Amino acid sequence: MIKIAMIGLDTSHCISFPKLMQAPDCPEPDKVPGLRVTTCLRFLTPFTNTETLDKRQQQLEAWGVKVTTRLDEALEGCDAILLEINDGAYHLEYFKKVAALGKPVFIDKPLATTLEDGRAIIALMRKHKTRVWSGSGLPFCPEVVDISARMPQPRYGHVFGVLNKAPDGDGLIWYGVHVFETLQKIMGPGARTARATENANGIVTVIDYGNGRQGLIENLNNCKYYGGCAQGDTAAVPFVIKESSNKRPCVIEIRKFFEGGPAPVEMATTFEGLSMMVAARQSITTGQTVKVPQLAG
Repeated sequence: MIKIAMIGLDTSHCISFPKLMQAPDCPEPDKVPGLRVTTCLRFLTPFTNTETLDKRQQQLEAWGVKVTTRLDEALEGCDAILLEINDGAYHLEYFKKVAALGKPVFIDKPLATTLEDGRAIIALMRKHKTRVWSGSGLPFCPEVVDISARMPQPRYGHVFGVLNKAPDGDGLIWYGVHVFETLQKIMGPGARTARATENANGIVTVIDYGNGRQGLIENLNNCKYYGGCAQGDTAAVPFVIKESSNKRPCVIEIRKFFEGGPAPVEMATTFEGLSMMVAARQSITTGQTVKVPQLAG
């Protein structure tokens, strides 16, 4: 049994992930055995309030999780760490506190809210040789995995999904990460430029991959679904992600990673996803096509 310290309590994943690991009422086919959240560090962020934290703490305690406001207590006896902080602006601050512990770390989406913070997290990861994986769970949903298997090198990729307004910071980076990383799963790495526009319906981003390959991302207001289409020279394969399928595959990947397996997404690719979103926001501001920065080294 891998004992997990969960850092943060401001995201719904703080409930949905432990539920799949250890909730007595979780249906047996949905359970992901071998993992157990034993402790959780609680603190406020702009993404939540005390009442919500109290409710989540009560639920976690019913599942045997010790909730504390002290970092040393939260980390005591753990084998791995879940950085479950909805507000990506806090990710660097708390990763600094755990990077040197020699424990594998999953940083829930997004990696960070700025390229500077993203580079700093990666520098710490490299300095301490910390095993880190960060990302959205949507690329591991069976519908997306199936698309990748059926069309491994599409010429065009189209994805759409939710654009939520962030309580603090940029909603495109906070929630747009789901759709951007889904496009990455379909198209692979290698984004060159981003060109984005914003209107009352949301944000549309065009990603150029060179050699005639292109990605189209629609982050939509008042949208409840995720999906898209991959197109090759002779076929087009559409998909829609089922709501019920988007948590368990991520927890399974977390288990594989905590058990010692490689990160399912290389950090250079994760950083490129953040760069795509930052470039899209810059393009909206300037009205220009913006180069997608890549991770050096």
